[in-house]
Amino acid sequence: MTPRLDTRRIGITWRFAACLVVGLVALGSASRAVPIEAQESTAPRAADPISEHRETIKQYCETCHNTRLKTGGLILDTLDLGKIGHDAEVWEQVVRKLRAGAMPPYGARRPDEATMTRLVGWLESELDRAGSLQPVPGRPVLRRLNRAEYANAIRDLLGIDVNVAALLPPDGAAFGFDNVADAQSSSPALLQAYLAAARKISAVAIGDPAMDVGSDTYSVRQDLSQDVYLEGLPLGTVGGLRVRHSFPVDAEYDFQVRLYRTNLNAIRGLEDPQEVELMLDGERIHAAQVGGDTDLMAAQLNPTDTSDAIEATRLRMRLFVKAGQHDVAAAFIEKTSPTFETARLRRFIRDFANPYDAEGAPHVQSITIQGPYRTAGVTTAVSDRVFVCRPANDKEQAPCARRIVSTLARRAYRRPPASTEIDALMSFYERGRSRGSFEDGVRLALRRMLASPSFVYRPEAEPQRAAQGTVYPITDLELATRLSFFFWSSIPDEPILRLGESGQLAKPDVLAAQVRRMLSDPRAEALVNNFAGQWLQLRNLRGLIPNSDMFPDFDDNLREAFEREAQLFFKSIIDEDRSVLDLMTADYTFVNDRLARHYGIPNIVGGYFRRVPLKEEARRGLLGKGAVLMVTSHANTTSPVLRGKWVLENILGAPPPSPPADLDTALKDEGPDAPPRTMREQMERHRKSPLCASCHRVMDPIGFALENFDVVGTWRTTNEAGLPLNTADTLMDGTKIADAVTLRAALLKRPDVFVQTLTEKLLVYALGRGLTPEDMPGVRAIVRRASQNGYRFSSIVEGIVNGAPFRMRMKIGANTPAGVVASR
Repeated sequence: MTPRLDTRRIGITWRFAACLVVGLVALGSASRAVPIEAQESTAPRAADPISEHRETIKQYCETCHNTRLKTGGLILDTLDLGKIGHDAEVWEQVVRKLRAGAMPPYGARRPDEATMTRLVGWLESELDRAGSLQPVPGRPVLRRLNRAEYANAIRDLLGIDVNVAALLPPDGAAFGFDNVADAQSSSPALLQAYLAAARKISAVAIGDPAMDVGSDTYSVRQDLSQDVYLEGLPLGTVGGLRVRHSFPVDAEYDFQVRLYRTNLNAIRGLEDPQEVELMLDGERIHAAQVGGDTDLMAAQLNPTDTSDAIEATRLRMRLFVKAGQHDVAAAFIEKTSPTFETARLRRFIRDFANPYDAEGAPHVQSITIQGPYRTAGVTTAVSDRVFVCRPANDKEQAPCARRIVSTLARRAYRRPPASTEIDALMSFYERGRSRGSFEDGVRLALRRMLASPSFVYRPEAEPQRAAQGTVYPITDLELATRLSFFFWSSIPDEPILRLGESGQLAKPDVLAAQVRRMLSDPRAEALVNNFAGQWLQLRNLRGLIPNSDMFPDFDDNLREAFEREAQLFFKSIIDEDRSVLDLMTADYTFVNDRLARHYGIPNIVGGYFRRVPLKEEARRGLLGKGAVLMVTSHANTTSPVLRGKWVLENILGAPPPSPPADLDTALKDEGPDAPPRTMREQMERHRKSPLCASCHRVMDPIGFALENFDVVGTWRTTNEAGLPLNTADTLMDGTKIADAVTLRAALLKRPDVFVQTLTEKLLVYALGRGLTPEDMPGVRAIVRRASQNGYRFSSIVEGIVNGAPFRMRMKIGANTPAGVVASR
């Protein structure tokens, strides 16, 4: 789902713009696919602007949007321009379409540019004026920590990296983001998951001698190429896997490495002898020989038993490990002898269909860690972080426990805990202490803390005596929490927490300094991963698998490179405080050797990413990024529809409606004997269908301009069927485009449209709710102020954190949802 004005508050959506084209076709005013030049408006330039703009709307809008036709469900001829604020919901949508150039549609009569500019400017100023009379911060929401936020909070509170995907169910999403309160429902299963996570994390943090044996398995994607060196693993190795694992206690643990098998269940690459190395914190702890003539012959006779025996005897070991977090890795020792490479190449040429992997490249599939066995101790680096004091005798235990609990609760709850809250936590300490040791008591108190609504949710206090509807500023501590989750997706650190406690954070100079500090902190990587990852749909890359017959060179290495390139590109805009317009136009990118080879960029060696200039203008900005091009394609073909839709949603902020329910009846299958068609010929069928034409005339030209990029972002001049590409078309406002370069130029004719779209996305992410018409005056104010500073990223962020929606709150009564984490 993509961010847009909250359609529960607004009854008019993008569909009215789409339906308008259909209405014009029916009226015969757009019967030919030729542009109609912008006409000098005949509307009088009256001293009273209302008269001028009423006449403009009457000439160019009301011919379809009137009480008789009601095109798109929109009626304008009955609205009073003197009372714009009374119909803000409708006029905000009108402004959005006019700003994006979607109205009047291509083929219809259009006013000249000056008239259009005056109309839009006047509508916006009237909407802003009406909004300033009674600023509203938007409805308050109670937000729950999503999986990313929960993992980051545990990391910053306890110093533990947790595999949150194994602890909590996937998050829902609304308005394009998974931190939006509307998508954060509660259920008994979810609450049990939080309780189970608290139990496991507290045991790992403090150590539990009585912990049951458990196991964790870390897997590699099957399409990861492992015949090359992988970044993060020791030099001199190829392929493999490296993971960060939390060992809860000093004990023995079993390590099991598994290798990928062929469809006959034999380990891949047994033709040649290979050495598998298992490492702990970079030091070899085990090595085993796999493959060669003996193993190959045994596998040919009995592939399953042979493979099982190899893994059970040679790739399994037990080792004593000290508690704490350690790096565990498995990889193959690199072999570069001419004899080895020649033998592999000959076998590849001679026996390409060999089911035992003719390339002779074995692949690590997973590492499983199981334990603990024979526990010897519980002291860990994490427990030292938790235990800010150590009692010397029984008399000191309770005061020390209270100090530990109070210190942790202050960070976990993002505020000084009340004495009653500490008493409640101490009751759990006492229960645990009565059953065992001092550490057992602290562990149970920590477990209760991590299951508390004050940790799992982000509640904000309401004034006791304020009347319903009262608008009031949030506290400095609440501001600290909003900032830290906006930038870091995590809890506040000590500096900003102290400023919140002292009441100094809201001071303009202090706040500005903290915003700069937080954006420059490494934890701001969360803004890249969680905001840009969802806005640009980078997370979707993990589920996409291009057709291997059509794109045999694609692998997980390239998929990861696509994602990292886009992340580093967005991060450079933040770190260098560049204009956000550079997201569309920047003449540089970030590549490693794998991605450079894919893009055709020469002289790049090594798996690390580095910044490089882009000579090809078509590759510049977001529209040339492999990640964006791949998430807007199908597995076996490009999709002008998906790419056009992506641009409308994420660049222009004007998402199209969902396809009609009876789409299948509108487009009948041509049958297997139909001749191959270009993508343009296929899309022409949509444009001829009355159900499809209104949207496809808007989306398709954008997508066609990007057709020179194939499914995986490689430049091409013919399509999948070998037919020549025709990327030229006309945009919805009549602008002629020929390719990706001219499309980018056309989109940036109105740079404020893209900046406003990005601002809206950031605001949805920061507030955790969809935007309403009341928010739009504030959004436009942010964009106007940012324009004075070249649309720098910091100017947009500062506008958000200083705005009423971020700093204010409205009292509407109790806001705690049913089913918050049980207090137990």
